[in-house]
Amino acid sequence: MDTDGAGLRERKKHETRIALSWAAIRLTVERGYAHVRIEDIAAEAGVSTRTFSNYFGTKGEAIVARHHDRARAIAAALRERPAGEPIWAAITAAALAGFDLGEPVPDGQVPDQAWLTGIRLMVAEPALQGEFHKAGAAGEAEIARVVAERTGTDVERDVYPKLVAGVVAAGLNVVAQQWFRTEPPRSMEDLLRDVFGRLAAGLPEPR
Repeated sequence: MDTDGAGLRERKKHETRIALSWAAIRLTVERGYAHVRIEDIAAEAGVSTRTFSNYFGTKGEAIVARHHDRARAIAAALRERPAGEPIWAAITAAALAGFDLGEPVPDGQVPDQAWLTGIRLMVAEPALQGEFHKAGAAGEAEIARVVAERTGTDVERDVYPKLVAGVVAAGLNVVAQQWFRTEPPRSMEDLLRDVFGRLAAGLPEPR
């Protein structure tokens, strides 16, 4: 069995999927959602529209794919954390790792105003809300499964893994909202450490 060849094909497919998603995001930020066609996304990524259709059914799916990828990356990173590490320390490290996905704005830096304005408009686009909701629910379920593995709980019968996953999802949402709205913008790493540090401390009342 040609495992090297199979591995290369899978890597190429993964790279094409990422390229299409980022092309969709870049064009939407630059032009607005209504002014981006699937043909534009395919051309930007250097592939055919048929290839696009092999990966995504709509331009909305392509845009939101990175949102889903990030949640899966956080779950995968959490699964790799040391078994004895406190849960919120592990989640914080996993969240930081999950946001290191080759974003256009590198970790530790802040976005320029034009990019930030375009991102704000994109995430507020009504036509994308259903896709964001589906991706968020899928990511939350994946994180719950990993939390259950780490804590020896049952993801179906015990509330703990679902509760933790829900709090993680809420924390990530707060990070994103603060990143969009804070002036001047803060780095994603600073926001993640702030939000998840508060969660790790049990959300003490500010003094």
